[in-house]
Amino acid sequence: YPLYRHVSGFTSSLRTSSAEAFLPASVDVANGLRRPHQKPAILRKISAAQQLSASEVVTHLGQTVVLASGTLSVLLHCEAVGNPKPTISWAKNGEEVKYNDRMLLQPDDSLQILAPVEGDVGFYACNASNALGSDSVSIAVTLAGKPLIKASKATVINAESPAITVDIGSTVKTIQRANITIICQVAGVPEAEVTWFKNKVKLSSAHHLRDGLLLIANVSLSDQGLYSCKAANLRGEVTESSQLLVLEPPRPLPYLEDLAVVLSSAGTNTRSVLTSPSGTQMTISPGSSALIGCAVDGHPTPNITWLYSGEPLNLQHRLLAAGRILQILNISDAPDGEFSCLAQNEAGSLTQKASLAIQEYRWSVDKLMACSASCGHKGVQQPQLRCLLDGAEVNISYCKDKPKPAVQPIACNRRDCPSRWMVTSWSPCTQSCGGGIQMRRVTCQRLTAKGSSVPVSNEACVQVSKRPVDTQHCNRQPCVEWVASSWGQCNGPCIGPRLAVQHRQILCQTKDGTSVSSDQCSTLPRPLSTQNCRTDICGVHWRVSLWTVCTATCGNYGFQSRRVDCVHIRTNKLVLDHHCSWRPRPANWQRCNITPCENGT
Repeated sequence: YPLYRHVSGFTSSLRTSSAEAFLPASVDVANGLRRPHQKPAILRKISAAQQLSASEVVTHLGQTVVLASGTLSVLLHCEAVGNPKPTISWAKNGEEVKYNDRMLLQPDDSLQILAPVEGDVGFYACNASNALGSDSVSIAVTLAGKPLIKASKATVINAESPAITVDIGSTVKTIQRANITIICQVAGVPEAEVTWFKNKVKLSSAHHLRDGLLLIANVSLSDQGLYSCKAANLRGEVTESSQLLVLEPPRPLPYLEDLAVVLSSAGTNTRSVLTSPSGTQMTISPGSSALIGCAVDGHPTPNITWLYSGEPLNLQHRLLAAGRILQILNISDAPDGEFSCLAQNEAGSLTQKASLAIQEYRWSVDKLMACSASCGHKGVQQPQLRCLLDGAEVNISYCKDKPKPAVQPIACNRRDCPSRWMVTSWSPCTQSCGGGIQMRRVTCQRLTAKGSSVPVSNEACVQVSKRPVDTQHCNRQPCVEWVASSWGQCNGPCIGPRLAVQHRQILCQTKDGTSVSSDQCSTLPRPLSTQNCRTDICGVHWRVSLWTVCTATCGNYGFQSRRVDCVHIRTNKLVLDHHCSWRPRPANWQRCNITPCENGT
């Protein structure tokens, strides 16, 4: 292979700068420098590289240098114009060139490579920059063999530009509807053929393929994927790929399904609200819990940060549903201020807000109770004191810490009453039983609005109601009394000396001697039916005889006995023992001589 070779398709520059115009090769550099405030522009020379000797190659940007085994030096020229004078720097495959004893920066800003080796193969870019902008042009240094692709490992994030251009190998994250151009700069001898793929599927010519460029116009979510550029010639092939990710900035959603699920299990004392870009307001009772939802969408999924009055949360809370729901456990901890959720991803950010107003309990006297009278001079209406929350009545215990308003009764229905019957209390009954009569006074009167009662004729009251009765029967129950029979004989059990018990019958009877139920005499003191009585039969006592001789003189088995009889005190005759049962009966035997016996006795 020759020491150098111009490869068609790379004579035009691949510009990544903001330089305004493409300067032709005939521009006078001296005149260009006299132009005020000119952005940098690198001169492109279409002429082929010069071979100064068998071992030295000199070339300008926009060319391709093919190294041979005898190449001892490669000189890469870079000429730029601009005002202020541009600063020149060199990069290889996107990384700054590190100068050493083989890689030299010449005084005219040319880059010289001494004794080039295979590791020097790559794309060399000359970068010219000043305060007004920059310009960059590349040159390929390669070996004869399989192609070389200029690849980048950069990550490019486009959140606002309508069009961007990147090198193959870059990871591209862009908003929708942007135009993305991917450059696949190829060098190789023999010349390489470029083929484009998306997700390993070959792209047709309808995808704006031109001179190693791929244009993806009006990007949408369906354009996401892995785009690959394959360069192939007779010596081999090489592939570089770029990942295209479509970004969608955070946007508000009208609902949040997770909020309904969480609310259903949170209890009746919990209220919920969704944030919104313009701010949402909700009234909530003190001491209750609140769920605040941040309904946003985006690609990738936005990260959510919650703030209170513009500051990080410092009150008691919980984050639910991957941070999309903020639960305030006690809303009284946040009496004022605004909650906001900041949703962020690589495409942008969105802030949504919500304000919670604590509805205080308060006393209300907006209603009156019914008037206490329909006429006369005493009718008043008491104001009805109610405890309200957000206009709804609640238990008055919620307002116990609130000062009660002063209330005054209001006079009502102060007018003359219609004529009506007036009655006095009933007189005592003339009989306590057997039927009696009681009476009262009945008059027709009219109560005036001043409180005085004016007698009127009975005809005025008869038109309103029937005249009440002034006489009625009372105590119609029959007259009854307790009747006792004569005491029976005093022959009951003895309960003491000369003392026994006797009985009689007690009956409830009417005045005519008819026996009736005892219940009818229950209000009367009932006579005794049993009483103690004295009788000579109970004049008894226990009589005991002397103890008999002990049955043993020693040991544990001796005993003696005596006679115990119940006898009449006066006659000294024996009577049955039960007549003496009211006093303890003496013992009739006992142990005796309980002493140890001597040996041999």
